[in-house]
Amino acid sequence: MRSIWKGAISFGLVSIPVRLYSATQERDVSFHQVRRSDGVRIRYRRVAESDGEEVPYADIAKGYELPDGETVVLTDEDFASLPLTTSRSIDVLEFVPLDQVDPIYFAKSYYLEPDRPGLKPYVLLRDALAGSGRVALVKVALRQREQLATLRVRDEVFVLETMLWPDEVREPDFDFLAEEVDVRSQELAMAGSLIETLAADFDPTKFSDGYREALQAVIDAKIAGREVVAPATGEAAGAPAGDLMAALRASIEAAREGRGDGAESGALDGAAARARGAQKSPGAKAGTKSPTGGKATTGTAKTAKVTKVTEGTGKTTTGAKTTTGAKATVGTRRRTRDAAQEDTDRGPTRRSA
Repeated sequence: MRSIWKGAISFGLVSIPVRLYSATQERDVSFHQVRRSDGVRIRYRRVAESDGEEVPYADIAKGYELPDGETVVLTDEDFASLPLTTSRSIDVLEFVPLDQVDPIYFAKSYYLEPDRPGLKPYVLLRDALAGSGRVALVKVALRQREQLATLRVRDEVFVLETMLWPDEVREPDFDFLAEEVDVRSQELAMAGSLIETLAADFDPTKFSDGYREALQAVIDAKIAGREVVAPATGEAAGAPAGDLMAALRASIEAAREGRGDGAESGALDGAAARARGAQKSPGAKAGTKSPTGGKATTGTAKTAKVTKVTEGTGKTTTGAKTTTGAKATVGTRRRTRDAAQEDTDRGPTRRSA
């Protein structure tokens, strides 16, 4: 790696000389703009808007446009006169708990390597910070811009995480936040079951950039002169489900099948049981009365059919008939249970000789 900055960590009266390195790198496939007919590179020139003349880089300054369209020109001398006390130092301001720093503030990560004279104070501060459970909040100037940052330990190396200023983080101003959305307890239970089904320890190495791999395969095929074949696509996303509970249940089953863990369906059954309990709670809406005087159940109405296998014969006896197309009543369910109990009391029927 090549260092991009050299300075010192300022910690009280201690100064630790360090070098700064980019801790991350983009892996995107890079392209040039070319002419379609022959692949010749496209070049850009800096030209003046008024007369079209090309402007040498040495003659280019920075301009701040005013609301009326006029421009204030700032030169290198103007920037050099600005007070930038952290131009070559990382000033430690305070030590704060990491969980109090919202990740939305983080911008870019850098490694800090100690120069040889600063090795011992570097290791001393590193070990003390790692044992404190906190991170250092610091100020640093990179590329003529002063920034807040945190200093933490990763793999026994200091990592500098540059941050946005508070006024650079936008507030979420969306209309839906003012709306009242009714979420049922059984829906929350099922969503919680889906979360538990997909719960895992963080391991980013399990995943890869499928688009980049497919794009590289297309490029390799072009290079080899082979016919370019469109990469296989995954299953299309399902349409929005009208029944939220059914969609959540299907998502849980799909997640289990995808993992192939053969897990028991306890989480799903527990969520379903909680959902049934919520439906039977005193606050649940009462159903309409049936012609026989019992309350009808909500949803699709069926009368439960109780089937009993006669021991030794393989024959079956039915304790109640199925009522199709009508709503089940409490009286019908009671008669069904009584018939089933009566069959149980009689005991198994033996095969005649």
